[in-house]
Amino acid sequence: MIDAPCALGRAGVTLEGEKKEGDGMTPLGTYPVRRVFYRPDAFDEPICQLPTTPISPELGWCDDPARAEYNRLVRLPFGGSHEKMWRDDKLYDLVLVIGHNDDPPVPGCGSAIFVHVAKDGFKPTEGCVAIAPSVMLSLLRQLGPGDLIQIG
Repeated sequence: MIDAPCALGRAGVTLEGEKKEGDGMTPLGTYPVRRVFYRPDAFDEPICQLPTTPISPELGWCDDPARAEYNRLVRLPFGGSHEKMWRDDKLYDLVLVIGHNDDPPVPGCGSAIFVHVAKDGFKPTEGCVAIAPSVMLSLLRQLGPGDLIQIG
């Protein structure tokens, strides 16, 4: 267990089944950990037992409820609405993908809910959980396949 400061959604928190795309809320609940993305120009490959993928400028995450790829990794360019995984603000330099609304994804019930690097001052997120890079690296060392993460 890690007890550390974090940032949550700009609109607060919501129950898992009440999360909606774009509402700015962090969904409370217990979720499986899936995989890790990292920027190879910012961090070495993290030490962890989860699958790791280096982020490249061609990677995105679909947040378009009308697309079959909703709440999935996509290659850019991509015709639907999406987030870029390669960002200038460093928030996605380390990303832990959790199993929120992914098995299977339900359109409109929230996408791209990650644990990622926090902004200075732990400013609110769009719905993710954000932590300090040092805390993220410590967390990743402790996680493995089949582990769960609790939000709330």
